[in-house]
Amino acid sequence: KSLILQDPLSGLIPRSLSHLFDELRRLQAEFTVRVSYLELYNEELIDLLSTSNDPSKMKLYEDPLKKGSVIVSGLEEVTVHTKNEIYNIMEKGSMKRQTASTMMNSQSSRSHTVFSITVHIKENSIDGEELLKTGKLNLVDLAGSENIGRSGAENKRAREAGNINQSLLTLGRVITSLVERTPHIPYRESKLTRLLQESLGGRTKTSIIATVSPAVINLEETLSTLEYAHRARNITNRPEINQKLSKKTLIKVGKWANACFYF
Repeated sequence: KSLILQDPLSGLIPRSLSHLFDELRRLQAEFTVRVSYLELYNEELIDLLSTSNDPSKMKLYEDPLKKGSVIVSGLEEVTVHTKNEIYNIMEKGSMKRQTASTMMNSQSSRSHTVFSITVHIKENSIDGEELLKTGKLNLVDLAGSENIGRSGAENKRAREAGNINQSLLTLGRVITSLVERTPHIPYRESKLTRLLQESLGGRTKTSIIATVSPAVINLEETLSTLEYAHRARNITNRPEINQKLSKKTLIKVGKWANACFYF
């Protein structure tokens, strides 16, 4: 058993990854797993698994084949085979993430991150057809909204906090628009909301975990977070299974169709 999971304080991401690999092994099907680790810092996209620190290489654009989805060009995906491989990759990426000490948090996240796991499974249907199923798990860690005055943020830290708060405000507007079913949803006003577009009102299953402080001094932030979560829970998604026939099966079906046509 991994040392990470023996730690009673191990977080949601390593526990989720452990459960995922256990389920994949239980299926006894052919599968591949690829991961990526993306950081959004001051509205710049940064690949936490890349050796290059040039954010200009990262571009965000609409997926022409899947409406409502976005593609991050230049984002590195790493194939993994074991739990320990994925933990090591996650740990290396997390060490590069932007954090800083403030008056409100000794290890304050100064960025949002998206740790993505893409799984391709090859299995046979009841009819003996070979199916390819694709699933993607996005584990999103949002930086907390902090009062700039109370956190003591100045200069660089104040700019970071301003960008964090602005992206969270845009996310709040998107959530409100989805709940109220307005004709225009302002996804494009922030890179954060563009990244989360498919998770908000799309074809996925989405869970939101809101973390709050029990301290009276943080009452304002706690109430704001609870209100945020209450609105978000009213968003309606339409999840779909992402599967298709394999190339081998399509060729076989095509030959059968041609045989029937010329009979």
